[in-house]
Amino acid sequence: MNSIHINHEILRKLEEKERSIAWLAKQVNYDRNNLRKILKNNRDIYANLLFRISLALEEDFFACYSKELNGRLNANKVEEANKL
Repeated sequence: MNSIHINHEILRKLEEKERSIAWLAKQVNYDRNNLRKILKNNRDIYANLLFRISLALEEDFFACYSKELNGRLNANKVEEANKL
């Protein structure tokens, strides 16, 4: 099973855009220290927060999950078809 490291992707995008976690926290109206802990410690991100981060960084971070989900769903269909 592949693991999605969305936190790393967000940090990479911040670096690419030369923005800080403090800047992002202000954009998404979230506590800077809590956001830092989430991103640096690979903690889960609520969908609402991920949505706001996606808007602030102009990046569809949900696409990472969609790609993984589609891959797993397709694998399940193939597995079921092979059982027939």
